[in-house]
Amino acid sequence: MRIHRTPLWLLALTAAALAQSEFRDLESRVSEFTLANGQRFIVVERHNAPVATFMTYADVGAAQEVKGITGLAHVFEHMAFRGTTTIGTKDWAKEKVLLDKVEKAYYALRDEKRKGAKADAARLKELEQAFKDVQEEAGKLTYKEEFGEIIERAGGRDLNAGTGTDMTVYFFSLPSNQAELWFFLESERFRDPVFRDFYKERDVVMEERRLGESQPIGRLVEEFQGVAYKSHPYGEGVIGHMSDLQNLTTADGQAFFKKYYVPSNLTTVVVGDVNPQRIRELAEIYFGRLPSVPKPEPVRTVEPPQQGEKRVAMRLQSQRILLMGYHKPDINHPDNAVYTALGSLLSEGRSSRLYRALVRDKKVATQAGGFPGFPGVKYPGMFVFLGFTAPGHTNQEVEQAIEAELERLKNEPVTAEELDGVKRRARASLLRQLDSNFSLGIQMARYQVLTGDWRNLFRELEKINAVTPQDIQRVAKATFTWENKTVGTIDPVERAAK
Repeated sequence: MRIHRTPLWLLALTAAALAQSEFRDLESRVSEFTLANGQRFIVVERHNAPVATFMTYADVGAAQEVKGITGLAHVFEHMAFRGTTTIGTKDWAKEKVLLDKVEKAYYALRDEKRKGAKADAARLKELEQAFKDVQEEAGKLTYKEEFGEIIERAGGRDLNAGTGTDMTVYFFSLPSNQAELWFFLESERFRDPVFRDFYKERDVVMEERRLGESQPIGRLVEEFQGVAYKSHPYGEGVIGHMSDLQNLTTADGQAFFKKYYVPSNLTTVVVGDVNPQRIRELAEIYFGRLPSVPKPEPVRTVEPPQQGEKRVAMRLQSQRILLMGYHKPDINHPDNAVYTALGSLLSEGRSSRLYRALVRDKKVATQAGGFPGFPGVKYPGMFVFLGFTAPGHTNQEVEQAIEAELERLKNEPVTAEELDGVKRRARASLLRQLDSNFSLGIQMARYQVLTGDWRNLFRELEKINAVTPQDIQRVAKATFTWENKTVGTIDPVERAAK
């Protein structure tokens, strides 16, 4: 019996046509507008259920921090639901007096600590107790969970926020008939925030850092970033340095908020069972109250080209781990789709090259993968490889096995079947994103902010479909070079002792 196989070029063409059809259907249901103060709104109509997802994407993350305030963007994730002068308080007039006292108590304690060895121990103990007491007193006048409880009573769900290197995002879902509640709550959050419990939330973030320091992979990633980047803020982790966290003040938070959480730096996406005209009316009523402020300048520092291989080796109570990376361009570079294809080819699924070579065949690793976009994509980032070394093998074996696969990419064109698999997976991934209001909203916001047009979410699929074996070879040769390489390793501490 003869089996008829559809030509690969026809499969690719069919996939591209289907993607275009999906894009046209979605585009017909999208409305966009920008308020006079610069805040942008994207509205996607989906009337299959009487709910809607609302999200605000702030074009600010850890990359906007400088020495002394690292970790502040992450602290805002914890502060996002602390309320306003009318939400989260039992008596704002009395609470404000106590919050002022909290600040005075904090600065008195800080000034005494700065005396170092000359600090008066008894005075320190007294100031620490005074600081603790006034915070507790102020806390008695707050409804810590009122913001979330209002949303829950209205049938809302998935209330959360997230912070990354390039962004901060706030989101939750509500029944469609509660859309005005979202506009009121969200606009108040940016118009009239109260930084209550700032020092308590700062302490929570410090505890998160301590937890991260207890995890070997977290420590390796932080050391790796610091070595890989000489100048750019991408060399700093989102969690922040402990000494910076210990010294963050409410004034630091207010200055950061005033600079970056302004309408011109915010993009709102609404996906669900909504009327675009009504959404615009509500946006004008509520967010139109926010003052117009110029969009903050982008990061000025440009990471210089790496001039030679860099390495950092750690000895910890851990299994062996290898982290290896190469600098690459940002998301707007013409070869961005090629890097995406490389990530899929090397790491996506059990048929990927790294899984087959390192895990299945050579058995030097229990897990292995590589992906672009670390630690961010707004600015030039890295293509990184992570390998968990198998018992009885060494990190050097894993490194050599990965390098062997990179040399294959440089010297042997990938097969048409492999590249077709990359393109099919890219389309499947996009379809999965379209299924969920949240995933669609976050991706549209991301592409709008990072590339200037949400439509590039679909155009990227077209670019992946256009990637050729020659593109893979060209980019692999330009990127995976000795002088562009950074390696981080963990070996068991017992090995070092021997």
